[in-house]
Amino acid sequence: MRNHLISLFICLLCIVSMSFISSSLFQNDNFPNDDKTRIKLIIDGKESANWVFAGNSITQGAKHTHGMRAYPEIFAERIRWELQRFNDVVINTAISGHTTLNVLSDFDRRVTQFNPKVVVLMIGTNDAELGRNISVDQYESNLEQLVQKIRTINAIPILLSSTIIIVEKNPERNRLVDYVARMKKVAQSHNVIFVDNWKIWNGDLQDQYGGEVLKKLLNDPLHPNGYGHQEIAIALFKELSIFDPNAPTCGASYYEGYH
Repeated sequence: MRNHLISLFICLLCIVSMSFISSSLFQNDNFPNDDKTRIKLIIDGKESANWVFAGNSITQGAKHTHGMRAYPEIFAERIRWELQRFNDVVINTAISGHTTLNVLSDFDRRVTQFNPKVVVLMIGTNDAELGRNISVDQYESNLEQLVQKIRTINAIPILLSSTIIIVEKNPERNRLVDYVARMKKVAQSHNVIFVDNWKIWNGDLQDQYGGEVLKKLLNDPLHPNGYGHQEIAIALFKELSIFDPNAPTCGASYYEGYH
């Protein structure tokens, strides 16, 4: 009888333990979905929100858009006009040439001071440059610290991978694919919303542009042009479930008034 009770207790303990583990795994696996739910509540709610975009020259929209909107500006058009969230503020603190180390060292000025509800971070193209001496492991650690900092200020982090480059004409960044893989790893292990531009540009967009993504979406071997920025914005809209094929920011035609 005693042995039977012990066996029963052990079985019960195993069931409870497995239930706890399964519950934990379920919660972890769905953390990005929880963040998406929080973002939906922000967008559907009445309270205004600050959205901060941080990163390097691509996010800054420096030079290579030829006067067209960079993806944070397209995002602002989607949020503040098309979705009628007029009181939201979209802030772009990205700086050309910067790396994860720059964002970390200046985090309070570039992120915290704006009290954001969401922080969008596209970074890594410069980290991968050979002359920067930022290893893949250090890059991963920096990203983890940035995610933690964003969570600490009670904001939602979103990670965007780099877009593809012409490696033959930019050999100093031939390791970029490894940095993209590390960002994906950080996003998965820390349950962060992730937009895999690298995969999208190598896959669906190649089909969409007849295999000429590099020619049609880049301004040089490294930087997206205005059309490339629109594709980055569209990928972000789809990930956040705010994509509307009938909306101009999502690729539909803009209304031209009579004049």
